[in-house]
Amino acid sequence: MTSIGIFGAAGRMGRAIAQVAAETGAPLAGGTDRDPAGEIAPGIAMTADPLALAEAADVLIDFSVPAALSSHLDACVAARKPILIGTTGLEAAHHTLIDRAAAHIPVLQTGNTALGVNILAALVERAAASLGEDWDIEIVEMHHRHKVDAPSGTALLLGEAAARGRGIALADHSERGRDGITGARATGAIGFAALRGGSVAGDHQVIFAADGERIEIGHRAENRIIFARGAVKGALWLAAQPAGRYDMKGVLGL
Repeated sequence: MTSIGIFGAAGRMGRAIAQVAAETGAPLAGGTDRDPAGEIAPGIAMTADPLALAEAADVLIDFSVPAALSSHLDACVAARKPILIGTTGLEAAHHTLIDRAAAHIPVLQTGNTALGVNILAALVERAAASLGEDWDIEIVEMHHRHKVDAPSGTALLLGEAAARGRGIALADHSERGRDGITGARATGAIGFAALRGGSVAGDHQVIFAADGERIEIGHRAENRIIFARGAVKGALWLAAQPAGRYDMKGVLGL
């Protein structure tokens, strides 16, 4: 069976992925952490060496931090192993690194591995393609108080879906951080609002608002296990793919 290695195994998502892998019978090759004391699972030690883990695993899953992505990609390319990246807060430079790695190995990068969220993104893209610019698009997300990036990777994933539906570039049409006298809303803009508090695993709502009517579609994550399930499913799918860059649409056949 395909063995899974977890970068950032001691984090909340790393532990959830290890739990799901055990439940589904997918063997764990090990995990990394800055402090590799302890085990990722009974009898499976952690390491601080990304290359050692990449050489031991058939596929890697990374939900760590953006600063670690470069070394994780280098390890996977050196070992010729596929990697699923669920880390959020990535910038343009990170995506350039991902593109370079994808010339040599399979890489799946996504803002959210939950299967329901990716179905939501497909619905958002279809709705945006069907509705004109007289329908304003707003994306509202809420996460726990410890989340450090905003908008969330999922909100951006949904924004990109809306932008694709409209045939526009999200970077040229997004509105964020409104405060003070901002002026009227720009026609065709995709707005974002980020809320933080408590222990919320992830709430996302996409609002299509026109004069006299409104469409609201969304997704609520009740715990991190749903992200872990999607990550394991995606990683096992990715292990059979040739070199290239992928997303969750391929996993779901969308």
